[in-house]
Amino acid sequence: MTARPDPGSIERMEAEKGSVPPPVAHRPKSGLARFLLGLSLMLIAFNLRPLFSSASALLPEIREVLGLSATGASLLTTLPVVCLGLFSPLAPRLAQRIGTERTLLGVVVLLALGTGMRGLSSIPLLFLGTALAGACIAVGNVLLPGLVKRDFPDKAALMTGLYTMTMCAGAAGAAGLTLPIEHVLGGSLPAALAVWALPALVVSLLWLPQVVMSRGQVRRAAVRVEGLWRDRLAWHVTLFMGLQSALAYCVFGWLVPILRERGLDGVTAGAVVSVSVMVQAVACLVAPHLAVRGRDQRLINVALCAVAVVALIGLLFAPLWSVWFWAALQGVGQGGLIAVALTVIVLRSPEPIVAAHLSGMAQCVGYLLAAIGPLVVGLIRGWTGSFAWSAALFVLLGLGAAVNGWFAGRALYVKTRVVEA
Repeated sequence: MTARPDPGSIERMEAEKGSVPPPVAHRPKSGLARFLLGLSLMLIAFNLRPLFSSASALLPEIREVLGLSATGASLLTTLPVVCLGLFSPLAPRLAQRIGTERTLLGVVVLLALGTGMRGLSSIPLLFLGTALAGACIAVGNVLLPGLVKRDFPDKAALMTGLYTMTMCAGAAGAAGLTLPIEHVLGGSLPAALAVWALPALVVSLLWLPQVVMSRGQVRRAAVRVEGLWRDRLAWHVTLFMGLQSALAYCVFGWLVPILRERGLDGVTAGAVVSVSVMVQAVACLVAPHLAVRGRDQRLINVALCAVAVVALIGLLFAPLWSVWFWAALQGVGQGGLIAVALTVIVLRSPEPIVAAHLSGMAQCVGYLLAAIGPLVVGLIRGWTGSFAWSAALFVLLGLGAAVNGWFAGRALYVKTRVVEA
């Protein structure tokens, strides 16, 4: 079933859904309850990125202390992205079976466990903890757009921008603070990796009231979404998500080593990446509002792809004195891309259950595709002894994201049917 929305207003889009199935029966929340829910979602989002940038910031030290090979380092940066793809399809099923709130509680608790396991000075546990944390991040990534669609249908752009902003803030904090934390902790690599489990533990306690309040919610009978995987628009959304994510995880996984190889010390390289990701956070807040103001999202999707790729080329080849400018520009492009890709998932979905399944599809296939990015960067470095040829990869990824972003930005809904299972 499909509708043609007016993307200039999310409220009007909701009113035009026509004959789509009724939404999940859900008790309306008060203003205070919505504020606390929104804040909690932002805090969960904060914990969904430190896993990537904290390991990147210490990658040379990890290789030296644990004796990790270049191939092993590539696998370490790629493993969590692969887990994002493999475990994303589980999220809607878990949410339907035990409830979204309980699923997210399990996510943050196990995320803290997996992150903490990286601090046990063991290569097998480093990879196992990374995989566990990556699986938890996959589920959290998928469920957040559905919660926004369910509880903030009138503020979808704002909430998407806010939680994506805090997601970027988590990445920026880990990129810029992990190496100084290691110095403060007496050069302890394990402690610097494990310390990022603490924010997740704190958030698990803050999320408990949402679990308690959700017990009385009216629950929908088991349903399934049909036709999504055969829909061309859904595939454009998926490929747009995947290819822009490949660029993002190249930045999270390899930009610090790229800058260190170019001659920057570790702390400065981490600071440059941190600045880039902090600019991403601001772009995340602004981009969704710009995306819903036009007739559709085609132009903004393509423009942001161009900005992100040009800035990455600048970080690879421009004089070192200019890296701060290119880092900020890359933050504008990449942060905007992350936010509009998530916004597009919400805008192309006629109701929350479809948003959850489209999010699962986009992040399952998208992140498996995205895993190619950091893996190929590592292989290029191993084969050529330089990161220079990564520029060709960045251009190809950007072109692919731009083409699919153009089609994903059209003012349409995906064609699906929601039926009782």
